[in-house]
Amino acid sequence: MTATGGTTPPDLPVTGLIVGEGDVPLWGMASSERLRRALRRAGCVAVHHDETGVPRGLAGQPLAGLRADFVFDEALVKALVAGPPRVLVDPDSGLVVAARVEGTAPDRLAQALAEGRSPEGILPQYRPEQLSGAYNHALRKSQPPYLLRLTAASRRAVERRMFDASYKGVTDFVTKYLWPRPAQLATKLCAVAGVTPNLVTWASFALVVVAFWLFATGQFGWGLAAAWGMTFLDTVDGKLARVTLTSSRLGNLFDHGIDLIHPPFWWWAWVAGLAAVGLPLAAQQAVLAVVIGGYVLQRLQEGLFLALFKIEIHVWRRFDSLFRLITARRNPNLAILTVAWACGRPDLGLLAVAWWTLLCLGVHFCQIAQALLVRRRTTIRSWLG
Repeated sequence: MTATGGTTPPDLPVTGLIVGEGDVPLWGMASSERLRRALRRAGCVAVHHDETGVPRGLAGQPLAGLRADFVFDEALVKALVAGPPRVLVDPDSGLVVAARVEGTAPDRLAQALAEGRSPEGILPQYRPEQLSGAYNHALRKSQPPYLLRLTAASRRAVERRMFDASYKGVTDFVTKYLWPRPAQLATKLCAVAGVTPNLVTWASFALVVVAFWLFATGQFGWGLAAAWGMTFLDTVDGKLARVTLTSSRLGNLFDHGIDLIHPPFWWWAWVAGLAAVGLPLAAQQAVLAVVIGGYVLQRLQEGLFLALFKIEIHVWRRFDSLFRLITARRNPNLAILTVAWACGRPDLGLLAVAWWTLLCLGVHFCQIAQALLVRRRTTIRSWLG
């Protein structure tokens, strides 16, 4: 049964309706354009803007209407489109800012949302945190979905809130504490200039190759500059994709594929560079085996934990999330190598990375063993929610 008493085929597709002007620029586009992308990504077969006229043929079809003067977390849009008839209420103003209806005429829906009221009196009302859960599995953090009023005066604050929401909650200390503000500026510049996330990913891949060559020829300073540049762009491309809603499965696969594969090549090149500058390691093969093999084994440990307990190893307990800040992954290892290079001992830097890798492997083995013991008594759940 529909909200108005009729019946609607359960497989009838949902059409999106954007209500209002939505002309305030947001990440280089009108807010209405971002809403159009969100509705499309949520599964709407078509999206119409009431400013350009709503086709009469939409009468009786399932509709998802959203006000263009509000910015919706993508999770809210997906939940609204996929769910039953209901309305979303802005907790600050009390206005009804979005609705999912069946059988309501589109012009009636548009008028009701423009006035901030429900198109049908019997529709259940939801607040943002009720419509969509707070825990974001992909970003490893617990954070209520945002619903923000957009005006020319609030635009900068809205963009900052959106950018912060796009950031991973559990990551290394460089990404978490050093990159956010410069990455926000770079993301905005890319968005305004029309630079796509995939183009940024290609630029980061180019820096992967440049850093590899510089490390292998013993030009450690320039190689570190290229490597840190790559890690910065690796932060920017994901945030750009999320705030502009331009991510794709292929782009995500390319980005994560680069992240997964390149670190061992950098560590091998560092060893080759040490020989090139007259600082060969006495136990070169053993160090390479620990650093490269340890990286692979650590990734396998993470995969094993996920397979056994259905959550990532770094989000189980607070300790696990804190340890992710410094565990022997690319950025913490680069920090160790940078300090060693600055002290004039790049050889000791790689030895330090090898010892740190061994220590981190031991910690991860302990985490897996502890989780196996805990699972005998209770379910393994993330402390984040």
